[in-house]
Amino acid sequence: MSEKTHLQDGDGKVSRVIRVGTRKSQLARIQTDSVVEKLKELHPDVHFEIVAMSTTGDKILDTALSKIGEKSLFTKELESALEKNEVDLVVHSLKDLPTVLPVGFTIGAVLKRENPHDAVVLHPKHKGKRLDSLASKSVIGTSSLRRAAQLKKRFPHLEFKDIRGNLNTRLKKLDEKDDFSAIILAAAGLRRMGWENRISQILGPEDCMYAVGQGALAVEVRARDRDILEMVSVLNDSDTVLRCIAERAFLKHLEGGCSVPVAVYTEVKDSQVYLTGAVYSLDGSDSLKETMQTSISSDDQTEEQEKVDEKVQRVGITALKVSGTAQDATLKLGVDLGNLLLSKGAKEILTVARQLNDAR
Repeated sequence: MSEKTHLQDGDGKVSRVIRVGTRKSQLARIQTDSVVEKLKELHPDVHFEIVAMSTTGDKILDTALSKIGEKSLFTKELESALEKNEVDLVVHSLKDLPTVLPVGFTIGAVLKRENPHDAVVLHPKHKGKRLDSLASKSVIGTSSLRRAAQLKKRFPHLEFKDIRGNLNTRLKKLDEKDDFSAIILAAAGLRRMGWENRISQILGPEDCMYAVGQGALAVEVRARDRDILEMVSVLNDSDTVLRCIAERAFLKHLEGGCSVPVAVYTEVKDSQVYLTGAVYSLDGSDSLKETMQTSISSDDQTEEQEKVDEKVQRVGITALKVSGTAQDATLKLGVDLGNLLLSKGAKEILTVARQLNDAR
């Protein structure tokens, strides 16, 4: 356990201090505050202190994420602080966390997922339109290969260009210049920022499937800190954990990351987890998409809840209080779907996409 820090108040009462690491952006702070609020309700005697820092991804703003070639763009500095005991836990967007974490770290909680879909935000002059009604050659801003590949195929009359920066910066670039007719952003971020009124269209799975882990918040901790792991485990949302384990296992099996277009869609229905996964060429002309399902019976879940081994990590996640049998089933689902796509030629599609992206 890291050295424990304590605070003494005026009445001589000593309370434990837990330091929470976060990125400095407004959205990251809002997300971290929401997690800390939940922890405060559950642990009113603990003092939570927020430590904000800039990451590599926040500093390199002139290059597309997929070109930087670094898996832990938004997490490295935060993990370094966790390793040095400068913070005790870190709040991330789950989609920023690689499927393999550095040794000694684990995701101790995955919170209930916000809407995971992508959203269209239009330039004010196009208010009321949708992607299909924008004029031919309209330019859409997105720095995601996954979004661009799917949307190029679905809306061939549109053009796609990179746009970087945090949410505030991208919205500013859209509104104050005439470079873009619209930009594509995660609906979850817009909702958390209170900017729902800017969403013109939510893209369903038939238009654009989402990124692995999109819309979910994750709490990363030191794997050996049993008490912190226990403390954050109550934040786990069982359905979100199971969906995200399946998604992350699928991505890991394909060896995908920021530099290749991989997309997913999951749902939990009648004790079944359904996982749809797809890979795309950069222009979307070549793609593979399949759906598989697995059973997670509720009997397993109640029976197993207390018997979870905290040493077991599944694609970087240690979810205490979520059935181990159900977690294993969804992990296998992700691997099986990955194998199915690989058997149909996914490796070739992704290799070409990676090479073309590197050459851009």
